[in-house]
Amino acid sequence: MKIALFGNPNTGKTTVFNHLTDSYAYVGNWSGVTVEKKIGKINHSFVSIIDLPGVYSLNPLTKDEAVATHFLLHESFDQTLNILNAAQLKRNLLLTIELLEYGKPTVLVLNMMDIVKKQDMELNPTVLANELHATIFQTDARTNKGMAELKSFLIGEPSSTPSPSFYLDYGEPVEAIIRKGQNLLTTIYQHEAIFARWMMIQFLAGNNMIEKFIATNHYEGLLSLKKDPQALEDAVYAVRLEFIEELLKKATLKEANQKTTALTKKIDHLTTHPIWGMPLFLMIFYFMFKLTFDWIGGPLSDLFDAFLSGPFSSNVSLFLTWIGANELIHSLIIDGLIAGVGGVLVFMPQIFVLFACISFLEDSGYMARAALVMDRLMESVGLNGKAFIPLLIGFGCNVPGIMAARTIEQPKERLITTLISPFMSCSARLPIYSLFIAAFFEKNQALIVLSLYVLGILVAIILAKFYSLIFKTTDSSIFIVDLPEYNLPKLSILWRGTWDKGKGFVKKAGTVIFGGTVLIWSLSYFNFSGVASSIETSFMAAIGSFLAPFFAPLGFYSWQAVSAIITGILAKEVVGSTMLILFHVGGETALIGQLSSVFTPLQAYSFLVFVLLYIPCFAVLGAIRAETGSWFWSFYSALSSFIIAYGVSFMIYQTGMLFHF
Repeated sequence: MKIALFGNPNTGKTTVFNHLTDSYAYVGNWSGVTVEKKIGKINHSFVSIIDLPGVYSLNPLTKDEAVATHFLLHESFDQTLNILNAAQLKRNLLLTIELLEYGKPTVLVLNMMDIVKKQDMELNPTVLANELHATIFQTDARTNKGMAELKSFLIGEPSSTPSPSFYLDYGEPVEAIIRKGQNLLTTIYQHEAIFARWMMIQFLAGNNMIEKFIATNHYEGLLSLKKDPQALEDAVYAVRLEFIEELLKKATLKEANQKTTALTKKIDHLTTHPIWGMPLFLMIFYFMFKLTFDWIGGPLSDLFDAFLSGPFSSNVSLFLTWIGANELIHSLIIDGLIAGVGGVLVFMPQIFVLFACISFLEDSGYMARAALVMDRLMESVGLNGKAFIPLLIGFGCNVPGIMAARTIEQPKERLITTLISPFMSCSARLPIYSLFIAAFFEKNQALIVLSLYVLGILVAIILAKFYSLIFKTTDSSIFIVDLPEYNLPKLSILWRGTWDKGKGFVKKAGTVIFGGTVLIWSLSYFNFSGVASSIETSFMAAIGSFLAPFFAPLGFYSWQAVSAIITGILAKEVVGSTMLILFHVGGETALIGQLSSVFTPLQAYSFLVFVLLYIPCFAVLGAIRAETGSWFWSFYSALSSFIIAYGVSFMIYQTGMLFHF
């Protein structure tokens, strides 16, 4: 049996999907995180669940919303599972009515019952079930309450689900048009009566995708029926809204206590304040970086590094000597793999602390407010808060950030957001920051990292303004964001969110970084004569030395630094492992000592700025190609980001030299 999972954004839909299928996917506090159809299976059953993007209605505005309506038009399934935010039924039921009219057996899940209870509100599920002719379940997916009962019901016999019988009367003038169209669709075009009625209602309600479907299939007879489009759309909406209001009057036993929502409003008065909202945003991120580099992540990374470069490396070296490994194998494992891959893995504690902080901000409800705060700033450059959401996601990884730009309905705005997303400081750059701030900015680690994140945002905003003028963006996207009640995240959810974000880094260590490390070691171990007598005579030294003069105006001209920049195009994580191999050291502490001999603090900061802004990694360039449908924009992104990085680093270094920093 195939079940289609629908719901508004921010209703916990994907969390329900995860619990039902015993899987885990990224869950955010804004629309568009799940941008493609996702299929899971309930264990020990023949039931599959299709997780469709969160939508407010079946009239799609964006690429991801179009997936849901396209599914209803072209795919077959047996049952609808509709997730609703029980504390926001008035808005959520608009989508529910559209799904009920589609005619499939429907199960309604009143999720987030913990918020209903927190607001001291009471609902009568029996009234809702009777009026909507659907099965009702009450759940709190975050804590798994009610999920076992829902799962048991879904894997039961399909006959246990009531047959669809929901019918909403839109008044005689509208119903007369619906009947005419329904008759045409059933007699001439051979559609089933229920589907034909649903299609006519969607057509009269102004669903653009249905209009395109009708035009594509040459249903000319329907077009003449819609003589006053705006009046018909208003009539359909008015009937639905009146039905919902009457339904909620019957089903609400006790209204929400205003005192419980008052606290959220008071906090929002500060977090979304037009003046204080932005400084608060920066303070929160500064605190997050203090936790990551100074208070928790940094000390843990130091302990891990001491173990990896000390006892672990020494014991592996002794073991290799004991088994008689030759010099080449010994060097590959100790100087290549342990120094390279291990040198990146030591930053895992910092990366996981950062992701834990981001997961906390997401699940607490703050990230939605951050997008709202940035909406004002984004509007000034021709975008809106919806464009900032992909940028926020890009703090974890630029690839899903670029994919999240699909939520933007205007093509020009979507392209601009895609082009500026790589300037967000992703987690792959974090190991590089950690090395240099520990070496040169020990007393101001959080402040330096915050400055890099802010610089990335500023460059992105300036470019957005430039592109909006070049592309002459006139139409603006609609920015809708849910502001959920603030809550204290559960530890289990924090861990799952942190692991989901951080596991990609661990996976890269075993794939991209491993392969990159072997390649870098090979280039540093050999030359045209065979085995290099020293690393200064290797292939890598020759390449780095040849390009070093080009980077001299930026302040870094050692061949090791230049070589690291080049390998970073493969993946930014490789920059750190490259330096560990090329400086021929076994751990972070030893590398920090070496860095201080070839960089000054000003040169180090210029290097970090260049790493922040220069050519995106191959995965990001591939994502740009996939989202824009053209390699041109990938090449343009690579070239423009390199020029911008060179220019900004040049200004920072030369200005610093001018003022004797």
